[in-house]
Amino acid sequence: MPMPAYPDLSQTALDQLLRPEGNGRWNAFYDDRSRPCPFFGAGPDENLVEWVTGGLVPHGRTLDLGCGHGRNSIFLARQGFEVEGVDFSESGLAWAAEAAQRAGVSIGLVCASVFEAELKPAACDFIYDSGLFHHIAPHRRQQYVGLVARCLKPGGKFGLTCFTPDGGSGYSDAEVYERGSLGGGLGYTEQQLREHWSGAGLQVEIVRTMKEVEPGAPVFGKGFLWALLASRR
Repeated sequence: MPMPAYPDLSQTALDQLLRPEGNGRWNAFYDDRSRPCPFFGAGPDENLVEWVTGGLVPHGRTLDLGCGHGRNSIFLARQGFEVEGVDFSESGLAWAAEAAQRAGVSIGLVCASVFEAELKPAACDFIYDSGLFHHIAPHRRQQYVGLVARCLKPGGKFGLTCFTPDGGSGYSDAEVYERGSLGGGLGYTEQQLREHWSGAGLQVEIVRTMKEVEPGAPVFGKGFLWALLASRR
């Protein structure tokens, strides 16, 4: 899909417009580990567990984009995946490193924007994104899709969770720039998700809402999130 026409500024200028959404905000977010955040537990995403145990994603080299405090990376490492987590929050990655050590697993951790990290083309068997895509600004959206596609091996898989319209801010692309904010994350319809993730050589295989799970369950799941699985042609 085309980049939004509003406003007629360079990518750098649009990035600057949304700079308050950057890593300082996310460091503060992860610094407060006691905040009542539904995904601050240790349980991996329910859809990720389903896909891994059901053999829908290949074992091998894996990127966890926007890995946060590492709950999904740790699950994948326990299942024998070679995992590298990328996040630009130092606080989130410090938490992830501590959690991985307690779990007795090894995961690589890279502190960088996904657009600035040194990601090798066609190197990954699996890429996972739990909650990063809905924080990607509209003018960076298709760049992000292309980045994911380039990093996957042919036949590799991409998994995603992101806000439904009910879970997101409700902002249109134009409102993002008018307000200088994504409002906590953008919600997508199923059609929008399929359109965004059916390009750049990717084929969407599954789109469903996450299964709602009770607090304290061994997995994480909220009904206001989508779960999408795609493959690299």
